[in-house]
Amino acid sequence: MRRLEYKWLVGITFVLGLIMQILDMTVLNVALATLGREFHVGEATLQWVLTGYLISLAVFVPASGWIADRYGGKRTFQLAVVVFTAASVLCGLATEIWMLIGARILQGVGGGMLVPVGQAMLFRAFPAHERAKASAVLSVPITIAPMLGPLIGGALVEFASWRWIFFINVPVGGLALLAAVLFLKEEQQSRPGRFDLPGFVLAGSGLATLLVGLDQGAQTGWGKPSVWGTLIVAAVLLSGLVARELRTPEPMLDLRLLGDRLFGTGNGLLLCSTGAIFGALFLLPLYLQNLRGFGPLGSGLVLMPQALSMLATTQLVSRLYTRVGPRPLLLIGFTVLISVGLLLQLLDTATPYWLLTVLLVWLGIGMGLLMTPLQTAAFARISAASMGRASSLFNASRQVATALGTAVGATILVALTESYTSTVDVSVPSAVVQAQMSAYRGAFLASIAFGALGLLLSLRVRNADAADTLRDRSAPSGDHSHPGTTTVR
Repeated sequence: MRRLEYKWLVGITFVLGLIMQILDMTVLNVALATLGREFHVGEATLQWVLTGYLISLAVFVPASGWIADRYGGKRTFQLAVVVFTAASVLCGLATEIWMLIGARILQGVGGGMLVPVGQAMLFRAFPAHERAKASAVLSVPITIAPMLGPLIGGALVEFASWRWIFFINVPVGGLALLAAVLFLKEEQQSRPGRFDLPGFVLAGSGLATLLVGLDQGAQTGWGKPSVWGTLIVAAVLLSGLVARELRTPEPMLDLRLLGDRLFGTGNGLLLCSTGAIFGALFLLPLYLQNLRGFGPLGSGLVLMPQALSMLATTQLVSRLYTRVGPRPLLLIGFTVLISVGLLLQLLDTATPYWLLTVLLVWLGIGMGLLMTPLQTAAFARISAASMGRASSLFNASRQVATALGTAVGATILVALTESYTSTVDVSVPSAVVQAQMSAYRGAFLASIAFGALGLLLSLRVRNADAADTLRDRSAPSGDHSHPGTTTVR
């Protein structure tokens, strides 16, 4: 049997690691109520199972690029998988809530390095004109894992034990580690620079504080002094980060990369697309469970058409990209997202399931249209030497965008629910339900706003700027690295 090309071996390895991380996040959401009963804690304490992971993730995402440049992408990826898998075992063995929270913080250390380092290695392995294929590879775990997570989590919690939602990471992590050992080549930058300790502290603390502030605001409301205090601290820290990183010659987060037209625009488009998509995906399960009577498992099954249509669209778009370029695909994709937000205004408590399925398929198509051109174009002019730092910055933007999309959706939903229910007779259940339904429709409007902003920003993307990703400019030898920047062993 003919041996697979190296680029596909990198893809397989990264997919295994990414499946493990995304599965862990989606499986855990289903088990939170069970964990609360198991450890006899309330929501405030239980929230730290999620927040602790979020904080450590935010600290190590910015640092991951430098770590991989200094010690090698292969070593760093292997370390990330080992840390994440070992922490998963500790989570499953936890007998006290503080043990579980501590293990989740350790998981975040591995997760914070795994995705940016894996993405950088993947984009280095694929030549520029094949990066659309690399993005199609990423679509597999990003689509399949969230679809399977609630189903697997619900089944394990119901028929086995909550501990198995963490233990299932062990075989997947073992396969990812084995693939990394067997397949990956070591990549190490010849001039990684000194470790930027002030940048590390400012980036990690600023990003973590921002994510916690957005999460607190969405969960408890924006009127509390603690929420605004957290956001003000985040603004001060991030302002200090920008001032520091633009002055130092060897920054932890290379913000100068945002000066590249495509990469800077790509980060803005990531904010718009992720905000629109995650806002809708946060609200839809709540609509199904709170107003349609589904459990977590049932709502996961109802949402499955969205994931399947996204996966199919992504594979098609990866072939179209080199023919039409990123601009038209982005414009069409954001137009679809805007139309989804409009169609969501038709939802009611009696919406037929076939119509809901059609709407979810349309949402998946919009997501599939955006993923490949956005990622491929964003990294079109990033050199191999800068790929690790660029991936760290891009994934930090993704974390903020995810939190922002969820926070905006939750905030609008809570505010409108309180407003609408205050005007109806609460002794009439049907009136309360209709008021809640109106609140959901209002919250879905946020997707239109994010989509419209993304549509306008897409006009800044020029196919000519992404020319290297549209045609083969590779060297005859097949070596796509930048000479003198990367050592491969």
